[in-house]
Amino acid sequence: MRIKDLAKVQMGQELQLTGIGLVIGLEGTGDGRRAEFTFQMMANMMHRMKVAVDPGQVQVRNVAGVSITATLTPQQRKGSRIDVHVASLGDASSLQGGTLLQSTLMGPDGRIYATAQGPISIGGFNLGGGAAGSVRKNHTVVGRVPNGGIVVEETVKLVELDKDVTLMLYDADWTTASRMAFAIGEHFGEADLARAMDSGAVEVELDALRSQPDAMVDFIAELEKVEVIPDLPARVVVNERTGTVIVGENVSVSAVAMSHGSLKLKIPGEGGEDVFGGEAEVEEEPDRLHPIISSFDVGAMPTVRELVRNLNALGVTPRDLISILQALKTAGALRAELIIQ
Repeated sequence: MRIKDLAKVQMGQELQLTGIGLVIGLEGTGDGRRAEFTFQMMANMMHRMKVAVDPGQVQVRNVAGVSITATLTPQQRKGSRIDVHVASLGDASSLQGGTLLQSTLMGPDGRIYATAQGPISIGGFNLGGGAAGSVRKNHTVVGRVPNGGIVVEETVKLVELDKDVTLMLYDADWTTASRMAFAIGEHFGEADLARAMDSGAVEVELDALRSQPDAMVDFIAELEKVEVIPDLPARVVVNERTGTVIVGENVSVSAVAMSHGSLKLKIPGEGGEDVFGGEAEVEEEPDRLHPIISSFDVGAMPTVRELVRNLNALGVTPRDLISILQALKTAGALRAELIIQ
């Protein structure tokens, strides 16, 4: 895989921006009187427009107070547009058809980095109501304003000619980081050009570019093209809610015999034979279970592919497979990290 697909150049720190604002133009689905802050914000807005309004006298249902969030990256300059997300703060029933009034977005340091406004897209609808019932699709009290934010302040960039380039791995792994550093040195013909700082970062020197400021972009573009073979950890991920089972490439199972429900399964050792000297065996026991206790052959490491194929042949459900994998992990026979979601 290309380094571009395995890591990103650390250009600077991304900032999470937050703010609050008003959504107007709702069709009677806005905040009620219990959300007093909404009417206070509306009164404040009117006051800035030179209109005196008492918040207690406001009786409307087409306005909603919302929280606004966005993420600002170091690559975005002043004037760049970003997507913003809005979510209802009060008791509004829907933001469908609403428009966000101009609001400011602040960073963790309290500085204003962007402004936002525009029509809201909720990706759904909320129709009907009352005795006739209603039809609803997706969550209608959250939405987004595509390209609704305008950057007014940039973040600080870290890549300069007096510093080295740091590649941040999307999935931290010691072996992959080591291979990446070696591949970079081999590609550019300099053995010490890159070094793995830890499992999640690789540092690349820029000494050769000190006198060529315009060459850094081309250098990083060439750096992203370098191909590396990533290493994948032995990992099994199961989702008990959906019955999903994901088995990694390097997962293996020690020789073991087990019983589950009406199934009796022997997982073969090295050479296709189980620990008793016979061939691999998968059979059903209609009457009762006979758990088989055996010693493990540590040197025998069949893959889980064989296990799953045999169980699928017997029509084992995904939930049964999850139980079997959990039991194998408890027994120490599953040579992988088991992650349960």
